[in-house]
Amino acid sequence: MNRFNYPSILDTIFTSLNKEGIKPLIIGGYVRDYFLDIASKDIDIELYNSSSLTQLIKILEQFGSVNCVGKSFAVLKLHYKGYDLDFSLPRKDNKVAKGHKGFVITVDNALSFEEASKRRDFTINAMGYDVIEKKLLDPHKGLEDLHKKCLRAVDLQSFSQDPLRLLRAVGFASRFEFSIEKKLFLLMQSMVREEILKELPKERVLEEIKKIFLKSKKPSVAFYLLNELSFKEFGMKELFKLQKTDLQQTLQSLDNFSKIKQNAKDETEILIIMLALLVQKLPNPQSFLLQLTNSKKLLKEVLQLHELSFDLDTENKVAIAKLAKKINIRRYSLYLEALYPHKKEISHLREEAKKIGVYEKALPALVNGNDLIKKGLKPSKNFQKILTSLYNKQLEEDIKTKEELLSFVEAHSSYF
Repeated sequence: MNRFNYPSILDTIFTSLNKEGIKPLIIGGYVRDYFLDIASKDIDIELYNSSSLTQLIKILEQFGSVNCVGKSFAVLKLHYKGYDLDFSLPRKDNKVAKGHKGFVITVDNALSFEEASKRRDFTINAMGYDVIEKKLLDPHKGLEDLHKKCLRAVDLQSFSQDPLRLLRAVGFASRFEFSIEKKLFLLMQSMVREEILKELPKERVLEEIKKIFLKSKKPSVAFYLLNELSFKEFGMKELFKLQKTDLQQTLQSLDNFSKIKQNAKDETEILIIMLALLVQKLPNPQSFLLQLTNSKKLLKEVLQLHELSFDLDTENKVAIAKLAKKINIRRYSLYLEALYPHKKEISHLREEAKKIGVYEKALPALVNGNDLIKKGLKPSKNFQKILTSLYNKQLEEDIKTKEELLSFVEAHSSYF
């Protein structure tokens, strides 16, 4: 028997459920990740022999606030002792429309775990653990596939009905460095040829790409797979039309950044930097990005990184201070490190930026528009130019006080 452990503090909940004749099974990703030695705070629990959702809510409310956002799908959420628990009832999915949401979900308490697990995408995600009988449930040989490092579909027919599963397959193969079973790979090629991915909204595609960026040690694996699948939707045609060396350099930079992504501020920053790396060689990066997102803010920040040019050989502190006015130097240095992992000049840029206090943000301007008005200047179209000129003087002459800069304005009032 394969040994499996879970947080013992959950036994209080499991015991309360079992006293009411309800059998709890830990399922899905938590079981998979346990055998991959990956720590997780998210636990999915499937409940058998429940008489009603109302009964479950009553039991679970003893342990905290129950979120019924997923009530229509028989899913209840509970945050308990640092763990995010999702409780669900066994159910079936029936395809009724296009897209990954075109399913009717039917709760069926009469289902066995083996039947209920058939709705899962991959065998490695279709395992369960009976917490009462202390027994691993593995009707589709998912643990064997884990040991083989092989990604295999539970059911090829149901897999082909959900276009999102193709991207999930690519993501899991990249994340765990698994091979894709031959029959599944051939099916995925067929799905691409039939252009089933067009049924997905671009935001959902970007979400899957973001997971690859966040969770894969080598994101390049995912993109080489997409290329092998002849995946052309969502701008990928332009990416895979690059010269071989350009594509290799692009994907290598993603892997380079993956090694240092823990230094990024948050998940959003990781996405921004990796998208900028992804479009680095494209002739029209904006067109590519627009096929993945409508977010003007995301587009702006990605292109800002992509388009910026800075001479790393410069020793000029003023130039570095001016750079900080354009972009966050900490973020920019991470982007540069992914592009040029062996350039010592990047460390110098960081050190100098920290010394002059512009590593995270630009030096604040000592003088603003109100200050100029108080000095008798009338608002005009030239105000911004004047302020820019004063800011440059502040940097170039290392002026520390507002008074000193305003004295310069007074002394050169005719110029302004």
